[in-house]
Amino acid sequence: MPYRRPTPSSSFPEFRFAAWLRYVAVLGLLCLNVGWTFGATHEPVRHASVRVSRHISPPARHTSKAKARSAGKANKVATRKAHRRKHVTDDERSMHASKLAPKSRRHAARIAREPRNGRRTAGVTAHRNRQPREPASRTSTNAAQGAHAALRLLPRCGYTPKSRALLRARSVFVVDERTQTVLTEKQADRVMPIASVSKLMTAVVALDTRHALDAPLNVTVQDQDFDKFTGSRLSVGSVLSRHDMLHIALMSSENRAAAALSRDYAGGRPGFVAAMNAKARALGMRHTSFVNGTGLSPHNVSTARDLARLVAAASRYPLIRAYSTDRDQWVFPGGPRARLSYHNSNALVRSGDRSIVLQKTGFINEAGHCVVVRMIVHGRPIDIVVLGAPGPHDHIADVIRIRRWLRCSL
Repeated sequence: MPYRRPTPSSSFPEFRFAAWLRYVAVLGLLCLNVGWTFGATHEPVRHASVRVSRHISPPARHTSKAKARSAGKANKVATRKAHRRKHVTDDERSMHASKLAPKSRRHAARIAREPRNGRRTAGVTAHRNRQPREPASRTSTNAAQGAHAALRLLPRCGYTPKSRALLRARSVFVVDERTQTVLTEKQADRVMPIASVSKLMTAVVALDTRHALDAPLNVTVQDQDFDKFTGSRLSVGSVLSRHDMLHIALMSSENRAAAALSRDYAGGRPGFVAAMNAKARALGMRHTSFVNGTGLSPHNVSTARDLARLVAAASRYPLIRAYSTDRDQWVFPGGPRARLSYHNSNALVRSGDRSIVLQKTGFINEAGHCVVVRMIVHGRPIDIVVLGAPGPHDHIADVIRIRRWLRCSL
């Protein structure tokens, strides 16, 4: 009997089994496809050290292969740069040295020419031979000395040996008060009579006594000049306050006013002169000696260098600075002369030179014409001492010449 294929109705269980097996195979294929797609899309990052960017990156649009490709390129570029940096040629080193600042070109070129071992050896040798560092105080002192050395009178300003020889005074001393730098000098240690420059010390000692300056002071016979027998506009019996006596003694070099101040002392005039000499020793004026407070005696002697110390000390008294640089002053001594007008004995002050903050002139035949001046030049206090000028205007001419040198050089 021939074979006949069973129909679904005749063999229902076998048909059901074949259909179910077909569905399972299709489902399995679908699952495998989904698994492959998921694994390709979400492949884990193989590099554990990932550099975090400072900027927030947009959502990933590239596959891991693209990321790996870009990272590889970055690594190659960095390796290439490091390789270039490591193998710089000698030409490139010299080219780099030429671009440095002018002060360091030679040093950079030498470093470029030296081999590395030589450089290292030189560095070790320099470290071994390095001197110990100086303390800060010594360094600042050296800097100050360098600044002082730069402070000088310049030839382009007219200060030359020939122009210095044109100074008429026998003794000259010019010093910067702040740094004690001597700018010029001429026989500065020569002991000479100083005439009425002595009145600066008279004013210092009179102010140190701390007497009431408003108290009246009489002019007596003892205040007359018995050395040179000079006259005075203050007659015997005149009465002025200590203020006025000090004022006209400094400004106009009034001799009887200075004599009255020296007499008005606890120990009398001898005690006052002793105080003047003691003050000179305290100031370091080793070659200075006083015998009276007026300077009319030729035995009042000093040096230009010593008088610069006196100028520095007198400048600390505001009254001495003010009175010595006043142009004129009226006083009222009473008696037949009810009013007297005094003018400054320094022609520079009378002409209106505002740079002078202290001055004193003097003259006797033995001393010649003398002047001491403290002058402010571009903010610097400069002390000028001129002694023994022969003519009545030579001492002022010397100060004018020195002033011109100072204003140009400083």
